[in-house]
Amino acid sequence: MASLNLDHLDTFRLVISRGSFSGAADVLGLSQPAVSLQIRQLEQSLQTRLIERTGRGVRATAAGLALLEHGEHIASAIAAALAAVTQQAEEISGTVIIGTGATACIHLLPPLLQQLRQQHPQLKVDVRTGNTAAIIRAVEENQVDIGLVTLPVASQSVHVSALYDEKFRLIMARDSAAAVEPAELAPLPLIVFEPGSGTRAVIDGWFREAGVRATPVMELGSIEAIKRMVRAGLGYSLVPAMALAQPEDRAGLCVLEPQPALQRTLGTVMRQDRIVNRGMTAVLELLRHACTGP
Repeated sequence: MASLNLDHLDTFRLVISRGSFSGAADVLGLSQPAVSLQIRQLEQSLQTRLIERTGRGVRATAAGLALLEHGEHIASAIAAALAAVTQQAEEISGTVIIGTGATACIHLLPPLLQQLRQQHPQLKVDVRTGNTAAIIRAVEENQVDIGLVTLPVASQSVHVSALYDEKFRLIMARDSAAAVEPAELAPLPLIVFEPGSGTRAVIDGWFREAGVRATPVMELGSIEAIKRMVRAGLGYSLVPAMALAQPEDRAGLCVLEPQPALQRTLGTVMRQDRIVNRGMTAVLELLRHACTGP
């Protein structure tokens, strides 16, 4: 079965367009015998004469003219194929696994993931939720590529990069008596995040620095569950401001600023030995641009 060497085909087309072997040799930077050898090998492969000499140079035989006609289509098809391959090589693809808490998963990630899908449709982003300790452990065990957690973290095997500082808000049912200081709040029923979360550690530290200790009546892992309990008048809570960014998030709640101010630092964590691929870079860049703080 005849085969077609694409380089030899290009040389053949160039010989015909230049009207001579020497003209093609000059363009290709080859010797004339080298060009002649390529044409001879092409003719041997196709088992037919493609070029005949004339007094004015060379011209294509009938078989050569047929090959030239198809040669244009072949060149176009090759150019299209190379363009398609290049586009795929430039497109960001693969899977990136993000680990974060429930609050960021609900209130921060959805618009970012939507933007990522629009910008990089071939990139898949999976999300795992858990408290800070669980996310750090998943990063250390290579089950999560990027952790988005409350800083600081104690692990020495992860690389930490701060993103932004986020304020907390004090929430109560609308008919509750206002209290904003730790000493005033300590006797009241506190509904708070479960132990092990970075957010819980920040809240505990806020009371501790004021010299008081709050005793939670409920410890929950869901920001929406906390807000629902507060709306029902079962206690108060301290929550990240992102959880109250939309009007519907604040419905039925009295939102106050705790005194002194309370805030947390959100940051990313990755294994120290993690090779950051293009997909991870896209996620990290979008997080850095988006995380300006509510």
